[in-house]
Amino acid sequence: MSKINLTQSQYEDHLKLLVAKMRYRLDKINQGGGAKKIEKLHGEGKLSARERIEGLLDKDSPFIEIGAFAGFELYEEHGGCPAGGVVVVIGYVKGRQCVVVANDATVKAGAWFPITAKKNLRAQEIAMENRLPIIYLVDSAGVYLPMQDEIFPDKEHFGRMFRNNARMSSMGIPQIAAIMGSCVAGGAYLPIMSDEALIVEKTGSIFLAGPYLVKAAVGEEVDKETLGGATTHSEISGVTDYKMPDDPTCLSTIRTLIDKFGHFDKSGFDRAAPKPPKENPEEILGIIPDSPTKPYRTVEVLRRLVDDSELTYYKQDYGKTIICAYARIDGWAVGIVINNREVVRNAKGEMQLGGVIYSDSADKAARFIMNCNQKKIPLVFFHDVTGFMVGSRSEHGGIIKDGAKMVNAVANSTVPKFSIVIGNSYGAGNYAMCGKAYDPRLIVAWPTARIAVMGGEQAAKTLLQIQVSTLKAQGKVIAPEDEQKLLSEISERYDTQTTPYYAAARLWVDAIIHPLDTRKWISMGIEAANNAPVERFNAGVLQV
Repeated sequence: MSKINLTQSQYEDHLKLLVAKMRYRLDKINQGGGAKKIEKLHGEGKLSARERIEGLLDKDSPFIEIGAFAGFELYEEHGGCPAGGVVVVIGYVKGRQCVVVANDATVKAGAWFPITAKKNLRAQEIAMENRLPIIYLVDSAGVYLPMQDEIFPDKEHFGRMFRNNARMSSMGIPQIAAIMGSCVAGGAYLPIMSDEALIVEKTGSIFLAGPYLVKAAVGEEVDKETLGGATTHSEISGVTDYKMPDDPTCLSTIRTLIDKFGHFDKSGFDRAAPKPPKENPEEILGIIPDSPTKPYRTVEVLRRLVDDSELTYYKQDYGKTIICAYARIDGWAVGIVINNREVVRNAKGEMQLGGVIYSDSADKAARFIMNCNQKKIPLVFFHDVTGFMVGSRSEHGGIIKDGAKMVNAVANSTVPKFSIVIGNSYGAGNYAMCGKAYDPRLIVAWPTARIAVMGGEQAAKTLLQIQVSTLKAQGKVIAPEDEQKLLSEISERYDTQTTPYYAAARLWVDAIIHPLDTRKWISMGIEAANNAPVERFNAGVLQV
C-alpha cells in the first residue's frame, strides 16, 4: 500500500472512531430519563416524546434533529438533562415541512432548565425565520424551581416563548399545540397562545396553579381533572378546541389539521433535478486529517458533497486561502465559501498558510457573498479557519479593513446562510465564516470541529504566561517541571472547551452530524428557507 493510501486509511479510521463515539452518546441521549421512566409513561397510557414525534411525522420521510446534544454534561449535580429535556425536529407532516417540539416527561417530568428554554427559543426562531408551521407536544411540569433565577425573568428566558407565540401569530405562521400531559403555571400560555389546542383525556391537564397550590393560596380542595382536565377545558371553559381519547388519536388529528393548510408564496430559490456526487462521498472520511493542524485538499471534500461533483470557481487564482464556488446540493443552487487548508502561493510567489484569511481572500469572499445576494442564491459556509493573518505586513496592508468588509457582507446578507464547521473555527475567522452570532439558518459541526477564540496550543501558552507572571509578581518562583504541569492542566481544560460537544451542549451549534449527512441538512435547510421572503441586500458603508 502506498504512503498516501496509508494516510487515508489512518484518517478514515480516526474519523470513524469519532462518529462511533458520537453515535454512542446519541443513543444514550435518545433514552431520555431511561427505560424505567419510559415504561412508567406507557403504564399511564402515554407515549414518550420520541414515540410521539415518530407517530406524527410522515413514515419513512427524512427529518433532522435540532439540539440533540443540548445540556450534554451540564447540570450533572441535578441529575443531568438529556437533550435539554425537549426533543426538536424539522420533519414532514402530510408532505409539509414543520418544526416539532416535544417535551420529554422522562427528564425531571419535562421541567424547564435554562437550556430547555434556550432550545425552545431556537425552535421558534427557526420557525419564524423560515415561516414553518410549528407543533408543540406539551408534557411539562413547568420551570425547574432550583434554577428558576436562570430561566424566568430575562429577555431570552421563559417568557420570551409566549412573546414569540404572539409574534408568530401576527406573522401568519401556523401553531398547533397538543396538551398530552401536564401543562402548568406560565407554561399554560404556550398552547393557548397557539392557533389551535388539543387535549388528551385523563393524561392532559392545564392550569395556572395545580391542586396543591390552589389549596395553599385560596383554601379550595379540588382534584387535577376537575381543575384543568380535558372535560373541563373542552366543555366548560372552552380553553381547548379538540378533546382526544389518547395519544395516537391526537397525533392523527394534528396530521388531519396540517393537511388542510393553504400554501404560501415561495422565495424562488433555484432547484434542478438532484444528482449524487460523481466522486464517492464515503471518501471524505479519508480526506479529513486526524489532527487540526494538518493540511489537506479542501476542494476534494467539496467534490464529494456537490451534485455531479461540479463546481464553478469564482476568482479561482486570487485570494487562494478561501475557495468560492457555485454548485448544486441536492438540486439546490448554492454559493459555497470554504477555507482552503492547502498551503498556496499568491501571484507574487509568496507562500500563504492554509486556513488563514488574508486580505485578498477576505476581499474575494466579500464580493462573492454580495454577488450571491444579488442573484438570490443561498450561501453555504464550510469552516476550517484559524483566523485572519497577523503581523506588521498584514496590518500595513489593511487586513482589518478587508476583514471588516467580509464580516459586513456576512452580517448584512439577506439570502439564507448555512454553516458547517468541519475543522477549526477560531477567533474572528468564526465571525467572517458566519458563526452563530451571524444568524445562519442552521449551523452544524462535524465530529472533527473545534470552536474557540484561538487554537489550543497558542491559548494555553498565553494563559500560562499570564499565570506565571502573576505568580512572579507575588514573589513566588515556579520550577520548570511545575510550569510544564501547569501548561498540561491549562491545555486539557482549554481543549475540552473547544470540542463540538461543548459547543452543542450550549447550542452554539444546532447539531453534531456525520459528514455524510451534510447534503441532507443543507437541502432540508434550503427547502425550509424557501418558505420565507428575502429582503433586498444593503451592505451599508464598506471600507474599500
